[in-house]
Parts: sequence; C-alpha cells; structure tokens
Amino acid sequence: MDKILIKKVADSVDRFTHWLDRYGETSYDHQSFFASKMGRSAKALYYRKPLLGTMAVAPMIFCEAFLPSARQLFWKPQRFPIADAHYAMGFAFLAKIHGEDKYYQRAVHFLEVLKETRSPGYDDYCWGYPFSWETRTGTMFGGTPLITTLPYVYEAFSQVYAIDGDQKWLHIMQSIARHAFEAYRDIETGPGAASCGYTPAPDDPCGVVNASAYRAFLLTKAGIELGEPHYLDVARKNLNFVIAAQNSNGSWYYSTDGARDFVDHFHTCFVMKALAKIEQLTAWPECRPVLDRGVRYYVGQLFDPDGLPKPFSKRPRMTVYRRELYDCAECINLSVLLRDRHPELEGVLSKVVAEIIARWQKADGSFRARQLLVGWDNVPMHRWAQSQVFRSLSFLLSRELNADKNAPANAREVLKSQSAELEQAPRVHGN
Repeated sequence: MDKILIKKVADSVDRFTHWLDRYGETSYDHQSFFASKMGRSAKALYYRKPLLGTMAVAPMIFCEAFLPSARQLFWKPQRFPIADAHYAMGFAFLAKIHGEDKYYQRAVHFLEVLKETRSPGYDDYCWGYPFSWETRTGTMFGGTPLITTLPYVYEAFSQVYAIDGDQKWLHIMQSIARHAFEAYRDIETGPGAASCGYTPAPDDPCGVVNASAYRAFLLTKAGIELGEPHYLDVARKNLNFVIAAQNSNGSWYYSTDGARDFVDHFHTCFVMKALAKIEQLTAWPECRPVLDRGVRYYVGQLFDPDGLPKPFSKRPRMTVYRRELYDCAECINLSVLLRDRHPELEGVLSKVVAEIIARWQKADGSFRARQLLVGWDNVPMHRWAQSQVFRSLSFLLSRELNADKNAPANAREVLKSQSAELEQAPRVHGN
C-alpha cells in the first residue's frame, strides 16, 4: 500500500479515537427498530404471516430507509459486548504500534467492561446481544450467549494478554474456551463433520455456516494457546462442516437449512476469515483450496461495478440500502489476511480503504453506517459497524508499519518520516 494512503489511515484512526472519546461507548443499533416489544411482535408476525407482517414492519422499514435517526423513537442506546471486544483489539494494535500506554490502558478498560457485562446465569464467561432479537424460531432474549460473539472477546483478551501477561486475562480466556467447547450443541453432518448451535439452547437447530466457522476458529486458537488438544478435535469437525457446506462456485449460503440460502458480503468474510486464521495457526492443508475457491467467488460476485463491496450476490429480500459499512470493515480484514497469496486483494484493499476514508468518514471522525438508496444513514452505531472498521483499520496499520523489518520500532517515527516525504511531494488537486 502506498505511503500516502498509509498516512491517511493513521490520521483516520486518530480522528476516530478522538470522536469515540467525545461520543461515549453506548449507541443505537441496526436492530434498534425491532428491539422493543412492539418491534419484535411486528417481526414475529412477519415470520408467521408474511403478507400481514409486511404491513406491520413497514413503518420501521420506511424509517430505516428514509429516516434512520428515528431509531431513537423505537429503542434506547446500549453497550454491545462485540463492539467492546473490537475496540479492545483496535487499541491493543495501537498500543503495539505506538508503544504508548494510553492505548494499552484503553484496551484494558474495554476488557474490564467486558468482565462486568458477561451474560448472567452462566458459570463461565460468555456474551451475546444486550437486546432481545426475534428470529424465525422465536425470541432470542437479551444476554443469550452467541458463538458469533465469543471469538472476538476471546481474541481481545488473548491480544492484551500477549502484551502484559496478566494472569487474570488468561483465566478468562480459559473460561471462554470452556464455554465454547461445552455449551454448544453439535449435530453430525457427515464423517468427521458437525454443525454447531448458534446459542447454547439444547434444541438449537444448527446449520448456520458462520457459527460453525467461528467455533472452529475459537477452539483452534484456544486449543493451541491453552494446550487443550481435545478442543482441536471438535474444531476439526466444525471446520469439516464448513468445508462441505461450500457450494461448487465457491460461495456459502448463510445456512444449510434450505430456507436461508442467501449469499451476502460480511457473512462470507466471516467464514473465510475464520478459515484463513485457522490455516495460519495450523497449516492444515484442507483450508487452502477452499479459500482459493472462496476468494474467486468473493472477488467476482460480491463487488459492484465500481469495485466496492455490495451487500448480496443472492438476496433474501428487497433491501433499502446500496452499501454497508460492515461489508467494508470485513473486506479490509479479509484482504489483509489473504493479500499475500491473492494479489488481487491488494487492489481491493486500497480501493475500499480510500473510499471509506474519503466518503464514509465524517468531519467529526465517525463513519457513516450505510449508503442508502437515497442519501446516507449517518447514525453512528458501535456494533454496526464503528468498532469493526476501527479494528480493521488498526489491524491494517499494524501490518503495514511492521511489514518493513528495518523500520523504526516506534511507528510514530515511521509516520513522521512519511509525513515529511509527503510534504515535499507535489500537490495533486482534489486529494
């Protein structure tokens, strides 16, 4: 990536951290329209009786499309554990890059918050959404642990533990991994393959592909870091399910249940990101061909004619937006992980990063949430996806500034040197 864009990334991250200080750590959410009892009832009706339910959810969909700030009429600002985990990881990256205690302390702050916001009623540490969420199978109540949240929290504790070696983080890592190993149902789907539940519910139907990908990654990472080989045995089964669930064209449906056969951008990234991390941890050979097929589909089918992430290659329904910040954040994560093997992702990465800094980041430092059919959704939502884009840009910056083995150990010297070079470069109008 060229030096000008790296400097812009560093400036972008800095502006965002100042915005976060001013804005605070609670926010509205993508699901705020449907988090209240009224919203959940409307959504439940939609699942039971689609025609009548469409009329019930129409006011929320209209607001989502044309009046995003109306979220405040439907629900309240909340703290989101998955966002706190992303913020902890982002600040941990900055602590390693800059060697400054203030970033480390911010990472620790978010871990301390996570300690206090764990799901109640469980022996081990676990987290989910703070709101109740209506699904096809009923209400998922706030605080229900989710296998799609756990890996991020585990990574956050692991990342800070690698910095300070504090044993209290290790104990929480052990607890998270134990919960992930013991609490989630597995359904055998083939020889040596099993799909895991999304929640610890004993009747969870399983089949959600990214859920098994997340658990495979978490148990692989924990099995290696914590010296628990039996975690790896279960991880291999979930991994084998994900591999078998890949379609011949390289895509993955959201679920193998036959009902949710859409293909979208960020869930595709979730699956491939988990596979890429597993391969880096283990060098298991079965990951590579699956990732190669996945990247071909991803690059060919999940970008629009402008070369920017598009939400779906196969839609489940009509959508009220053109582009999604969450897609951009996960595109950056995946591209950083796989660009060395797939050079086409380097161009994708540069284009997406330049786009979100130039057009999505607002003057106050926060990011727009969505590009709607008309206008923008400018409501800053920590889970959707302020925290994810902060973490992804910090991850990118970490990789870029540590890529040169001869670079100064303190990244501030790198950025200072690059800034001096840029000051001497000819100005280009419009940049």
